[in-house]
Amino acid sequence: MVSIVDELQIKGLKLKNRIVMPPMCQYSSLAEDGQVTDWHLQHYASRAVGGAGLIIIEMTDIEPDGRITNHDLGLWSDQQIAGIKKIVAACHQYGAKVGIQIAHAGRKALDAQVPVSASPIAYDDASKIPRELSTSEIEAMVEKFGQAARRAVAAGVDTIEIHGAHGYLIHQFQSRYTNHRKDIYGQKLSLFGSQVVARVKQELPSSMPLIMRISAIEYVENGYGLSESLDFSADYLAAGVDVFHISSGGEGPIGSGGQPGVHAGYQVPFAQAYKERFDIPVIAVGKLSDYQLANAVIGNEAADLIAVGRGMLRNPYWALAMADQLKDSHFVPKQYERAFSRHLK
Repeated sequence: MVSIVDELQIKGLKLKNRIVMPPMCQYSSLAEDGQVTDWHLQHYASRAVGGAGLIIIEMTDIEPDGRITNHDLGLWSDQQIAGIKKIVAACHQYGAKVGIQIAHAGRKALDAQVPVSASPIAYDDASKIPRELSTSEIEAMVEKFGQAARRAVAAGVDTIEIHGAHGYLIHQFQSRYTNHRKDIYGQKLSLFGSQVVARVKQELPSSMPLIMRISAIEYVENGYGLSESLDFSADYLAAGVDVFHISSGGEGPIGSGGQPGVHAGYQVPFAQAYKERFDIPVIAVGKLSDYQLANAVIGNEAADLIAVGRGMLRNPYWALAMADQLKDSHFVPKQYERAFSRHLK
């Protein structure tokens, strides 16, 4: 039976276990320039020491006004490559592979003077009304995703994740709730996301897998459901996605904010639906910090990898604790081996 601590190969990416640190915004670019700080280095390196197989760097934006806040990481400039390279090197030193999530917040860019979106619909009553992107601006946005991917590859990442979830720009295009356009981008809601996938894919080595994060369902009236997300994700698969990372919500309350129930593993059925529909690896996420539950999701073949976000914010060594639970210490740092000596392989 497969276990969460087993190795996994995805194209040229070999992971020492199936434990993922998902993107979790740190809001720590204090100079408001999108640059990596000492906090980022310590934060990610500690999770590498803690045993995570794959660490995905937080939502990193393709242009300054694409950030949720002015303290988010960015990859809109070659000047930002060096900082990402430092994170990658630090994590590689301790045996973790590193991905980066590239994104644009769209109408959820809080600090943008005038945010942009598929349609001029504000996120809520307290948010600014975004400006609708023109066709030429959409084409330019696709290219910005491509250039951010180029910079990520130059920084040495092992994989890239495109953020198509949680109500950010790609999500805003793929949802009829937020996309009221009359042009081709309104007629085919997955077109923008598909173009981004195809453009990013051009920048990746053939051995590097491309991940896409998807909200499988929306928790709003007139939002899309699971069958619709599976259908538009088929377009993303055809465009070049190699792994789906399955979450939910973002237009209105996301599941972890209280909709619907927030029981442990509430998003696992969505991940399993993707795994059953598509013959590619799937990452499950969402209240999976319980060790037995996380391992059971893998053992029951509902997903191929487990992302533990808040659990790893609380405990950087969550993966090592899982190794202890399963009495499998093949990825424990040699400096810590005596703490696991009773069951070393």
